[in-house]
Amino acid sequence: MGIGAAVVGFDAGSRAWATESDTAEAADGLPRLDGTLLTDPAALAPYAEDFGHLVTGRTPRAVLLPGSVADIAAMIRFCGPRGIEVAPRGQGHQGYGQAQVEAGLVIDMGPLNAITVDPGGRTVSVQAGAVWSAVLTACLAHGLTPPVFTDYIELSVGGTLSLGGLGGAAHHHGAQVDTVVELDVVTGTGDVVTCSPTRHADLFHAARAGLGQVGVITRAVLTLVPAHAGVRKYTLTYTTLSAFVAAQRRTVRDGRFDWLEGAVAAAAGGGWQFQLEGAVYFDATAPDDQALIGDLGGEGSPRIEEFDYQGFVDDLAPAIAYLKSTGEWYDPHPWFEMFLSDEAVESSVGATLATLTPADIGASGLILLYPVPTARLRAPMLRVPDSELAFLFAVLRTAAPDADARSAAEMLAANRALLLKGQAVGGTVYPGGAIPMTGDDWRLQYGDQWSVFQAAKRRFDPHGILTPGQEIFPRG
Repeated sequence: MGIGAAVVGFDAGSRAWATESDTAEAADGLPRLDGTLLTDPAALAPYAEDFGHLVTGRTPRAVLLPGSVADIAAMIRFCGPRGIEVAPRGQGHQGYGQAQVEAGLVIDMGPLNAITVDPGGRTVSVQAGAVWSAVLTACLAHGLTPPVFTDYIELSVGGTLSLGGLGGAAHHHGAQVDTVVELDVVTGTGDVVTCSPTRHADLFHAARAGLGQVGVITRAVLTLVPAHAGVRKYTLTYTTLSAFVAAQRRTVRDGRFDWLEGAVAAAAGGGWQFQLEGAVYFDATAPDDQALIGDLGGEGSPRIEEFDYQGFVDDLAPAIAYLKSTGEWYDPHPWFEMFLSDEAVESSVGATLATLTPADIGASGLILLYPVPTARLRAPMLRVPDSELAFLFAVLRTAAPDADARSAAEMLAANRALLLKGQAVGGTVYPGGAIPMTGDDWRLQYGDQWSVFQAAKRRFDPHGILTPGQEIFPRG
């Protein structure tokens, strides 16, 4: 076992990890591991931060770099009876401390990143620490691709499957969790369980989009589809929200685009403009532009761009490289993401935009708005409104640098206000961002699935140690 400091046990009385430099009255010894357990303060510091840079001070006492799935199972079996909280972490892209744990154990899933493609079965078996960009590259070598990608593909497979995994192809294929046919999960009792729709289905349905509450996803088997060579992307601009939403409704229902999203941007003369973004995949023959977009209206000439498939899926890479070079990538990100019903989207988004200015979302902030048929979103823990279409409304704020705490706090308060307004019209949270939520909010979020979720938590995490940063099931 590799160690950052010699950890010899856990003092149940002080609820603290004990090392050789601590008291000699250490409690139980740790299991033998194939990987490494870090305890050095310098090594732990990065795990007390995440992409949101909003929650600080939750420093773990140890971080596991697993050499095997057995390491994860052994450490969870060690931690459970001792009440040591455990949080799996992929790329740390959460917005509000969801993968942080104070004085507990963080499991860095990065070392578990194996990818095995089965071309004949059109599936890929992926360990949870692999990032989607690596999955894409491995699958393209066989002419195949996962059907759904999030906009940013340097995220871990386990991370997005724990959240849901939404992207522009979801209106055809559902979320990423809807493309899963099998999971390996280490439960809160340290059991390693292979589950599917027909095998341990209760765990399968609770783990997908389950926010890490019932187990640690360690492997997923995903369906694949043939990959096309090229992509043509169309961007049409509208001056009114109603025209924009009407065009989106039309295209999502007739399925003309393989990929569909939408954005709200500041207009040159003040106010907002709306951009429908649709893409079609092709091989030898390019699509007929007029047939695709001639009936969609819009202002001015549409922007038409072509990409190779891999370049399209990873088209955010240059923008993110730029934000990293300027330092904006490392600023606080009080992101708000919520599903709104088809019936409520225009009134809710219109009222929000009427009081919102570009300064309210920050220099590199974005606003997204696009529809997904709810029938495509089949994972029960991915909560969406009771409506034919659910619109993802995302206000992706960037706050001033960390020194200006007031800016971030004001944005969090604004997110809380948007949450309450969204709840009032039946909206549900897409819970990867930074929205302050109470126990009542979580119960409202899960609705008729709340008792199911509670029962799964009790069964699969009886010690209540998993992913406490979500603050869904407070201990005690």
